[in-house]
Formats: sequence, structure tokens, C-alpha cells
Amino acid sequence: MDRKILIIGLDSAPPEIVIDRREEFPVFRRLIENGMFGRMRSSDPPITIPAWMIMSTGKDAGRIGMYGFRHRKDYSYDKMWIASSQTVKEKAVWDIIGEHGGQSCLVSIPPSYPPREVAGNLISCFITPDNEKEYTYPAELRQEIESRFGPYIFDAAFRTEDRDQILKEVYDMTSKRFDVIHYLLRHKPWTLFMFVEIGVDRVQHTFWKYMDKEHHLHEPGSKYENVIVEYYKYLDQRIGKLLADVGDETIVLVVSDHGAKRMKGVFCINEWLIEQGDLVLKETPKKGASIEKTAVDWPKTKIWGWGGFYARLFLNVEGREPQGIIKPEDYEEEREALAERILNIRGPKGEKWNTHIIKPNEYFEDVRGDYPDLMVYFDDLYWRSAGTLGYGTKYLRENDTGPDDAVHAQEGMYILCDPRDKRSRRKDIDILDVAPTVLHSLGLPVPADMKGSIFTK
Repeated sequence: MDRKILIIGLDSAPPEIVIDRREEFPVFRRLIENGMFGRMRSSDPPITIPAWMIMSTGKDAGRIGMYGFRHRKDYSYDKMWIASSQTVKEKAVWDIIGEHGGQSCLVSIPPSYPPREVAGNLISCFITPDNEKEYTYPAELRQEIESRFGPYIFDAAFRTEDRDQILKEVYDMTSKRFDVIHYLLRHKPWTLFMFVEIGVDRVQHTFWKYMDKEHHLHEPGSKYENVIVEYYKYLDQRIGKLLADVGDETIVLVVSDHGAKRMKGVFCINEWLIEQGDLVLKETPKKGASIEKTAVDWPKTKIWGWGGFYARLFLNVEGREPQGIIKPEDYEEEREALAERILNIRGPKGEKWNTHIIKPNEYFEDVRGDYPDLMVYFDDLYWRSAGTLGYGTKYLRENDTGPDDAVHAQEGMYILCDPRDKRSRRKDIDILDVAPTVLHSLGLPVPADMKGSIFTK
């Protein structure tokens, strides 16, 4: 391989900021003026875990068997497992590069804890519990980093009311990450260098309502109204310094895993199911109670749900769940009837929603892992789903798990700048197109089971 590629991952960066407002960001603008760019349709579901691994493997969520950060386990009512690096069994682009003699530097790509062996160097991501755990490959890289930069910072708290503290933590984290990246760029061999900055996601979730005048909780004149754009300007500056060190022949890809937009509110899926008679409780739950810790009358319950940026719904099927009551022969009829009812849900003022429903076992060609019976995007993801209970209403103005102003958007963004082809042109792509395009750009064969297309052709 005579080529190298630097992949700059900006978690949740929307095209409406990076591309549409590029005049405010000199480095992004220069890359756009010298390369391909556009919107990128994210994965289903469009959330950090599994989106970065879908991008890196060219395989969808069904094939990877990851539908979020947490998953229901063994059709139980209260057991779950948490996604980690060990969940991913498919080869990522760095595995394929390693098989062809190349090396990679990988920094903070979710999920990469616990650290796995790679051909090169790796620092794990935001799901790392703390600095006391092993978080690098090789193990000695940790001491090399900490002796120069101090303890690595994996994440910043973001669902708290202390926004000044959140902002300080995000900048501290981002500054240290870029210092470490700059060091690795100059001192480690690599064909692929890929990192993900989670600070973008944290800043947007914390400060979106101050920037967006259409947000239902917008506060005009707030001291925080420019925080998001100022952070992007900081990133633009730090990325510019990285590019000065990567060489004139290096391909550069700036990419997000999904987009972001204002949150309109939170829909309490389990409150709705109670109203519908599908979910029956033994007692009235306290406000904010989780479904796992609520006394559910399972022999009388047909359906329950999990919350998050999208809803996961589970049917209580006889012979599958411990106390299932839906006959297996009635499963499809019940699931279809549920989907139809969900599509008829309206907003708090009776407004029609643009709700999307996915039946995983039909949507994905190959469905693995512990998938839900239905995946639901309420009003094109503008409305979060709350799995918690005890509100006495189906609609919340604010997030149920802590302050959060933004939701995920289905479309992220990308900019690909190849020094050997500096034509500026716009082309929209799919997240599955990234892995085959990266391999093709390095002159490597693309595995036949990668689902995407080479978008530079």
C-alpha cells in the first residue's frame, strides 16, 4: 500500500452545521472545495453504538447483532447485556488493512473497550469505565501516553444542570485527545489513522436549545447561544494543525455517524401501552421508575417497551417469554396490529407525526443477536422515547433521564479529500459505503459481503 488515510470522526455532526455553515470553518471549507462531500444516511438505528462499527465493517446492525448500547438478554424481562468491543465479530477495515501488511492507529472509536489486538495501536472509547482499567493496545502504550499527557479522558458528563462544568470538561477532553492524536500521528506507523471525537455529541445534547430558535425550550439571548458553533471552530482549528502533519498524499475523510436536531419532546411509550391495555402493572410506579424495576403483571401483559432515541418494543409471547400470553400463531397479527396503532399516534396538540417502524427480522437480510420485535422512530426521531413510568401523561417537554436538548437525525455528513483528485463535487452516500470506499482508496480488495458501494467511482 502506497497510500494513507486519516479518518476524522465527529460524533453526531450534522451537515447543517459542517457543510451548510462551512464559511465559518476555514479548514472544513478548504476540504470541501478540494473534494467530495454531502449528506450520509446513517444506520438503523442511527445511534453511536452501533453506527461507528457499521461504518467500519460495511455490515448493518442485523449482521453485527447490535441495536444499541444495551440489549435484552435471552427473552427475559429484566436481564440485559451491554455492547462492547467483544460484541463485534465482523472484520473492520483496520483488520483487513492488517491482513495486507498495513498498520492502524485507532483512537476512541465506539465500542473499543476492552481493547482488542490490532495491527498497530489502539486507545479505547467513552465506554471505558475509568483510567484504572487497561485501555490501550499494546498495553505499554498506556504508560507512553500517560507519561507525556497524564491520564487519558474518555468522556465528559453531559446530562447535568451544570452546563459550565460540562463545557469545561468537554474542552479538557477534546484538547487532551488532540494532543495525544498529534503525538501518535508523528510517532507511530500507520496506513489508517482513525479517531472519533465524542465531544461534538456532548456539546450538542447540552446546548442545542440555546442555538436553535425553533426549539420549544429556546432561551433568546443566552450566554450559551454560540457555544456549539464556537466548539466547531475550535475543532476546525485543531484539525487544521493535524492536517499540516499528515503529508500531501494522505487521503482525509471527515465523517459523522449520524446527525442531530432539536428535540420536540419525549413520548412515554409505556404510559401509552398502559392506556391501550397492553401493559398491566400491579401497583402505581413512582415518577421516573424504570420498566425493569416496576411491578409488571406479566400474565396480563402483552407488550412493553424500552426508551432512548428510538423505542424498542417487545411482545410477550407464549413459549418465548417466561410468562408469555400471545399465542405464537397470533404473533404476526398482533405485531402488525401494534404497528398500525403506533402509526396513528398523534402529538400532544393532535398533530400528525411522521413515524417510522422497522420489523428487524424482515428489514435486515441477516438478523443476529437480541433484537426487538419492533423498532420505532417517533415523528422522524424528533420525539425521544421514554421507557420510564409514573408521569401520568404520555408527553414530556424534557428528557426523562436528565437534561438533553437534541435528538439524533438520520442523516450525518462526510467530506472526502483525496490529493490526487481535487474536484469539488457533492454526492450523498450511505454509511455502508464508507468501508468499501476506504479499502478501495488504499488499493485493497473489497470483501464481497460488504453491503455498501464505492462512492468515489
